[in-house]
Amino acid sequence: MSVSTRPVLFRPLSILGVLLGTLCFAASLTPSLVPRPPLIQGALGGLSFAVGYVFGVALHAAWASLQLPVLSGAARRAVLVLALAGCVVAAGLCLWWAAGWQNRLRALMELPPIDSAGPWTIAGTALAVFVVLLVVGRLFAVIAIRLSGGLSRWIPRPQAIVLALAATALLFWSIGDGILVNGAMRMLDGIYAELDQRIDEGSPQPTSPLKSGAPGSLVGWQSLGRAGRQVVSAGPDRAAIEAAVGTPALEPLRVYVGLGSAETPEARAALALAELVRIGAFERENLVIVTPTGTGWVDPESQAALEYVLRGDVASVSVQYSYVASWLSLLAYPDYGVDTARAVFAAVYDHWRALPEDARPRLYLHGLSLGSYNSDLSHDLHQVIGDPYDGALWSGPPFNSRTWTAVTAGRNAGTPEWLPTFRDGSVIRFTAQKDHLGEATAPWGPYRVIYLQYASDAVTFFDPHSFWRQPDWMTSPIGPDVSPDFVWIPGVTFLQLLADMMMAVVPPKGFGHVYAFAHYVDAWASLTDAPGWTPEGLEELKAKIGNAAP
Repeated sequence: MSVSTRPVLFRPLSILGVLLGTLCFAASLTPSLVPRPPLIQGALGGLSFAVGYVFGVALHAAWASLQLPVLSGAARRAVLVLALAGCVVAAGLCLWWAAGWQNRLRALMELPPIDSAGPWTIAGTALAVFVVLLVVGRLFAVIAIRLSGGLSRWIPRPQAIVLALAATALLFWSIGDGILVNGAMRMLDGIYAELDQRIDEGSPQPTSPLKSGAPGSLVGWQSLGRAGRQVVSAGPDRAAIEAAVGTPALEPLRVYVGLGSAETPEARAALALAELVRIGAFERENLVIVTPTGTGWVDPESQAALEYVLRGDVASVSVQYSYVASWLSLLAYPDYGVDTARAVFAAVYDHWRALPEDARPRLYLHGLSLGSYNSDLSHDLHQVIGDPYDGALWSGPPFNSRTWTAVTAGRNAGTPEWLPTFRDGSVIRFTAQKDHLGEATAPWGPYRVIYLQYASDAVTFFDPHSFWRQPDWMTSPIGPDVSPDFVWIPGVTFLQLLADMMMAVVPPKGFGHVYAFAHYVDAWASLTDAPGWTPEGLEELKAKIGNAAP
């Protein structure tokens, strides 16, 4: 049977689809976790319109297939005109209110207000995105119709339709995943690889033999990668620590091994251990395995806070496993980096465990974002149960982190998901902008885990199920940095949180996925007992360094 494709490509838009799409577009303008610039808001609006349109088309098709009654004549036209007018008014009002919504959220994050949300940019971008998606959708229909028409000559029509839909879906998936996504990933990989090799003027090669990449180091300077060179050359040094704390300090030790330093995760881990031994890291009182983010980046706010709190008597080691942004790795390759994290932990832990208990440093784990995810997966219980390390600080843990997910689900009744308590707090505690680490009902035990997380961090609080159900963290009481205007909307909230996850590093320090020096000071002090510090002294340190931290 010959089927014309022209009506499919150029048929009028579904009225019900346009109505629901307009409502979804309007809903997408409501605030979520992170302030959005006009272009991002426009793209989000176009996706939301497309979701609503598809749902409207499906609802109309289901209604027609069930042969349910429909209005006709003047009554139908009147209802459609009123509905369309109502949807247009709703979209217009939401565009008008968008600036106010964004400004209330910006005020929570201590950002200056905006005069306008850019309604014309939003509307134009949304329309362009929807048109592109509409064309793709109709091409899908054209191919499916033609294919089903050909197959129906040989098999019954119902089976032909099913096979045609399956074959077309497979074709589009192959094109999208195999060509577009892989092509985009290759392009991004090239961009990040080039960035990783850049030499920044602000990251000079160190001259001290105690630094990775310096003369005498086992690790070449160029092989560290851009992030590694930043880690090694960043402060504070001994003089800065002594000036800040007013007491003698040691030069902090930092070991970093880049992707180019050795060919395999195991070889890079062995190189990191050899470098630690070379500089005397196991002779310090504290040793921290810092798992970097997807780009190889280590948060300088955390590193500085750690070294100030411990007065430089600490060595840290990081091994790069990627140079791609964490949010991209998290969505596409969430387990990327686990092999490296496991190899590094095994190498360092086995050497540490072989040392006499009274002559070895306290051993801690740390990671931010994807680094937190991989740090959590770097070891198994059976590896450490006989001789556990001392604790872990995991900040901004991704929503699918193993331990974080289990502990959050098992939190004490009545505690919010964005700041839960777990059992008596002797092992695991959560904190945020305000220090909550001293609120546990039991004292710390010998093994400690701290989660530092902000309620506005979409990397932590993205919820794949938010498409059809409200996340627990949106129920009262909400986090102090979450807008009270944020409401759950089926489908739309899921898209908003996806956008928020990509924009999570845009807010200022102390919000979103950007963790602040002062909050790291609280976390490290609680994890390590902050030897030699008083609460007043820690507050003075936070006030003295604060915004001056890297």
